[in-house]
Amino acid sequence: MKKGFYILLLVILLQSNAIWSQANLLNARVPQEVGMEMAENSTPIAYGYTDDRDILWSKTVWEIIDLDERINFPYYYPTINNGLLSENRKSLFRVLYDNIANGNITEIYSTSYFNPNEKLTFQDLGEKLQMKNLSAEGISKSNAGEQVTDDDYDIFQIESDKVMQYRIKGTWYFNKRLGELKYRLLGIAPVAPDVSTLSQGPQAMQDALVPLFWVWFPDAREALANSKVFNTKNSSQPITFDHMLNSRRFNSIIYKEENVYEDREVKDYIYEDALRQLLESEKIKSVIRDFEQDMWNN
Repeated sequence: MKKGFYILLLVILLQSNAIWSQANLLNARVPQEVGMEMAENSTPIAYGYTDDRDILWSKTVWEIIDLDERINFPYYYPTINNGLLSENRKSLFRVLYDNIANGNITEIYSTSYFNPNEKLTFQDLGEKLQMKNLSAEGISKSNAGEQVTDDDYDIFQIESDKVMQYRIKGTWYFNKRLGELKYRLLGIAPVAPDVSTLSQGPQAMQDALVPLFWVWFPDAREALANSKVFNTKNSSQPITFDHMLNSRRFNSIIYKEENVYEDREVKDYIYEDALRQLLESEKIKSVIRDFEQDMWNN
């Protein structure tokens, strides 16, 4: 009886590995045939409906995912070719940018509050991601009254390697029907130096980090579910960006929580003290984490 059970378990594991592995890798005659079986669109796992009456408590927080941290590297790399290593390996910024360009992601905004009058189009992103300055030669030609052409401009472009952080907005809530604390990701924004500082050197760029745009996360889930992240532990089983973000497989710091003071940031009431700001972030996390524990202890 036990032998039959183990055989059945082995069959299930082998079938599971066949489903999630890099399909056709060992049989492909040309590179385009690799992953052909995985090319079919996969849909993200549905959240399910949550009634407002089931939410006993909630708190919305904003967090920073620093791409300098090793655990967050999967969101940064690859950076070559503006984040494109192959069709199966793209950086998160490249995935977001390409899907906005293709019209697969349409809910993009200038702030994290997603007001309708702050909605952006792909054309609106041009000013945020690219800047053209007249070169020294172009200035000389202009002063001399000569015709200036496109070759006389220096073009500065925000690409994948310039993205230093991601900011995310999400809500922690206690579902009284399920009796557990849950998290729902609402928005994500790539953070890079202001495009106007790209010509001024690394220090100026570091001091001018700004969110480029905010994406309403539920609108981006389908695109992220069809984009794979390199799995360092097993390359035959890639993970999707949707799964990575929803399961919170990253390290982050809370820099703001909703509050009566117009949702002021931690740095607005703790000045120039990085240690105390970090401790305040951990305090906010503790309040959220302890709420669920207190529900069962009281």
